Amino acid sequence: MPAQRDRVLIFDTTLRDGEQSPGCSMAQPEKLRVARALADLGVDVIEAGFPAASRGDWESVNAVAREVQGPIICGLARCNRDDITRVQTAIAPAANKRIHVFLATSAIHREFKLNMAREEIIRTAVEGVKFARELCEDVEFSPEDASRTELDFLTEVVEAVIAAGATTVNIPDTVGYTVPDEFAELFRYLRKNVRGIDKIRLSVHCHDDLGMAVANSLTAVVAGARQIECTINGIGERAGNCSLEEVVMALKTRDAFFNLDTGINTTRLYPTSRMLANIVGTPIPRNKAIVGENAFAHESGIHQHGMLKHHSTYEIMRPQDVGLSRSSLVLGKHSGRHALRDRIKELGFELDDVEFARVFEEFKALADKKKELYDGDIEALVLQAEHSESGPWSLLNLRTSFESAKTAEATVRLKHADGREIEMRSTGDGPVDAALKAIEHATGVDVVLRKFEVRSVSAGEDAQGEALVYVEYNQRTYRGSSVSTNIVESATQAFLEVINRIELASATLARTGTQRVAQAVV
Repeated sequence: MPAQRDRVLIFDTTLRDGEQSPGCSMAQPEKLRVARALADLGVDVIEAGFPAASRGDWESVNAVAREVQGPIICGLARCNRDDITRVQTAIAPAANKRIHVFLATSAIHREFKLNMAREEIIRTAVEGVKFARELCEDVEFSPEDASRTELDFLTEVVEAVIAAGATTVNIPDTVGYTVPDEFAELFRYLRKNVRGIDKIRLSVHCHDDLGMAVANSLTAVVAGARQIECTINGIGERAGNCSLEEVVMALKTRDAFFNLDTGINTTRLYPTSRMLANIVGTPIPRNKAIVGENAFAHESGIHQHGMLKHHSTYEIMRPQDVGLSRSSLVLGKHSGRHALRDRIKELGFELDDVEFARVFEEFKALADKKKELYDGDIEALVLQAEHSESGPWSLLNLRTSFESAKTAEATVRLKHADGREIEMRSTGDGPVDAALKAIEHATGVDVVLRKFEVRSVSAGEDAQGEALVYVEYNQRTYRGSSVSTNIVESATQAFLEVINRIELASATLARTGTQRVAQAVV
């Protein structure tokens, strides 16, 4: 009889830890789209945010709890009653809910951040867990910076919170400091020395500062962890978190070694990865494992020859396993609705009738400009439609002129939601610079441009270009993106999206009157 297999829970913290990555903040509608995609992906737990951080964070967590079915909906809290109560009220509508409390335990954090003695740390952790258990049956505790905490003290803390009622204990490598052998030994030590540890689920949460977040998470699983905390595309503080798609495909591809299951529908990995990259404006590196453009590409003659003989010569997994199609050239201007809908479904996206109608119109317009449409073009249309965010300003017209050795000129005509139309002309070092300055003058929003990137989303001379714009306004970073066969147009639309985000954020802040508190790093 085959040995019974264990299940590893996938705890996704894209909306909490991932969003803390600079430039990766999301508005509430975007967080809901990500949460729904995570539910479709099959994650077990969605850490939807840190409700005590701001009124907006509380509202986003509450919206996820109300509208997303399936996974456990979790919120993060410091070990104090106010934070814990905020989580409880935010996640209350969820059918399955969890309160996640944390407190730093390492000597360096005790001395320089908390100014607390060991006894005070244990007392505060126990009080936090006990209060959380009064409000919720499912309580997780994280000793922040566990990998740099003295083993004897970490053992005391973990034993105390288990006795206080924690149902999951997470062991975080908060600063990405540990290495696989050392981390595995830590888990083995806890399992051997902590009373009651067999009654709870051990979890692992790793950061990627030394590039070992996935390796450390996997070695923790081998040593007894049965929950992995991770993010889509590995986004997160500093160098990021353990990458969900990488750790899940490692468990699946090396199934004979790990002998462990997850509930992840791996065919949703690629579309979910692409959707998040589009929302946060962070392109996926070409050589990114699992979901990068080159992950299943073969250029070497030796590799191509082997692939023609059998795919397993140079592929340890199939592109279809992660939701990536092999075909590239797909449609043209004579293709109809049925063909486009089928292709969108093959690429792993689901659109309702309204969204599809909008994409089809954009598809026909693009097909008139391009001779051949590739998968990348179709993905860009779908993601752009999902990513489009309403705002007060829209672009009615754009005119530019540029001659070598002369100053470029641009004229933009904008329409505001209140009915106003404004036309503004400006000059600049190039047509993009001139167009962005014209928008600033027309809207009255002055920003500092920090980064401007352009990349191709498909192949061919008439490929679409995606423009990514990052600006700073009132000490906050905003980003926008847009896709077009005209680079100046895509840059202009991306910049206008930034202006709309700023105005929407300013309106929200004026309505709530709240400021964001410092985020937590677990």
